[in-house]
Amino acid sequence: MMAKERANILIEALPYIREYHDQIIVIKYGGNAMIDDELKRAVIQDVLLLRLVGIHIVLVHGGGPDISEMLRKVDIPSRFENGLRVTTKETMEIVQMVLCGKVNKDLVGLLEGQGVGLSGMDGGLFRAVPYRDESEVDYGYVGEVIDVNPKIVLDVIEKGYIPVVSSVAAGMHEPASYNINADTAASKLASALHAKKLILLTDVPGLMKDPGNPDTLIRRLKVSQVPALVMSGIISGGMIPKVDCCVEAVRQGVERANIQDGRLPHSILIELLSDDGIGTMFS
Repeated sequence: MMAKERANILIEALPYIREYHDQIIVIKYGGNAMIDDELKRAVIQDVLLLRLVGIHIVLVHGGGPDISEMLRKVDIPSRFENGLRVTTKETMEIVQMVLCGKVNKDLVGLLEGQGVGLSGMDGGLFRAVPYRDESEVDYGYVGEVIDVNPKIVLDVIEKGYIPVVSSVAAGMHEPASYNINADTAASKLASALHAKKLILLTDVPGLMKDPGNPDTLIRRLKVSQVPALVMSGIISGGMIPKVDCCVEAVRQGVERANIQDGRLPHSILIELLSDDGIGTMFS
């Protein structure tokens, strides 16, 4: 790349750095970006760079593959219903150990002393009740977040660190731990923090009119347009809960929310600091 091209990239980024300076960006970190070492390095580099230019990043993570691997090692079967891991008390102990322990501390370690690990149980951050849907399935210790107290996250930000939050919650009405969907946790936290932006890193380019054709990517959506896309079947299956998280965050005051491809190295920087952006943006 020529020196002039490099300079142009920096000039293009400048108004975005100004716009996001001292603002909070919540990033849900998951999918291949958590598994592939090269992608993991790219995400960490993006987060550290953004912090250096004065943007407050909050990382919210799950860890499904690590949980499944540990359950296999201890010979506890994994069972999924309607896309959710049925979480017995025994399974929840493994979930908590893996998410709050191994996955969280590994990420903190990569952040070169700039990260602070938190779980949704710390400081009453997330409180939940058992998740229920229209089905008759008993999901066990899968939780629905009812209350968010972001004080502990704000304290970490104020001290100049990057909060890294694992998606578990304390019981709202009883002493219990709950497994929380990481997209939902990120959305709820972004709303409570009055974040400037929510980013959901996924394993698809974004919302597409034809799921098999990246050229049909829908780049921008108003939340008012979403119901019609659900009715038409364009938003379906596993994309519905992700879209719901973005819609809810925007309705609760987050300025913009993005579903974007975490398999593309430096997708966070491309979205935040370039004119082109990436993925599907809800506003």
